[in-house]
Amino acid sequence: MNEPQPRPQKVDLSDEKVHWDLGASQSYAEYLQLDKLLDAQRPNSFEHDEMMFIVVHQVSELWMRLFLHELESVFEYVRRDNLDPSFKRFARIAQVQAQMLAVWDTLSTMTPYDYSAFRNTLGRSSGFQSPQYRLLEFLLGNKNADMVAVHRRDPAAQEVLRRALEGPSLYDEVLRLLSRRGYGIPEDYLARDFSQPYVASKAVAGAWLGVYHNAEKDWDLYELAERLVDVDHSFQIWRVHHLKTVERVIGFKSGTGGTSGVTYLAKALELKFFPELWTIRTSM
Repeated sequence: MNEPQPRPQKVDLSDEKVHWDLGASQSYAEYLQLDKLLDAQRPNSFEHDEMMFIVVHQVSELWMRLFLHELESVFEYVRRDNLDPSFKRFARIAQVQAQMLAVWDTLSTMTPYDYSAFRNTLGRSSGFQSPQYRLLEFLLGNKNADMVAVHRRDPAAQEVLRRALEGPSLYDEVLRLLSRRGYGIPEDYLARDFSQPYVASKAVAGAWLGVYHNAEKDWDLYELAERLVDVDHSFQIWRVHHLKTVERVIGFKSGTGGTSGVTYLAKALELKFFPELWTIRTSM
């Protein structure tokens, strides 16, 4: 008895209304500008792992691009005291942060030997010089004027960062909202030099305690507080994974951008964008 012959695996498209001819419509590749996107990976060496290194960092920059896009919308909703729509933006930011965190898992597959094979070709280029990352830090409240100077080669980026440095952060806008809602925010916190690092305040902590104690009445402010904690928490975890990935790949060598590497990254581990939202948890 003859065994039946296996048939080729092929999806039947005969009943599908595929647009084989796009006519005047743009294509998928044209819409996404894939010619530019996929031509942007230009390794300096012939080492296999450099392609992965480039892609991981480019993907991170794309996720940061979306993070900034959603954050800009959150700013507007807070300024207008229209918080409910902002929670959808915060939910998307949480997913973006999860994707940013996941890239470290891929990067950590690179061994010290793999990286050392092309590291010298990077010169002084470093993630420390990422304008988007620095903009995120400024908008979330980590203000440091010294960080603007590293972008002097890119005047347009430097100007964007300078405006963000001198303008109110998300937390500054949130504190203004609390004040408008009747919570006691000190006047010198509402009209301060926003280019200076934020200093935690007992009065601000008291205002947040009031929000939590009045959660039923001011549910949207209570929910906003928890969404801010979510962002802060995820950022802290991202920093830890960044540090441990760097330590795994280069140990305690200096970074290509001139920092002390792991030692420098460790300085930011205790940083919190919204400090009173953490301290009041002990008092509840």
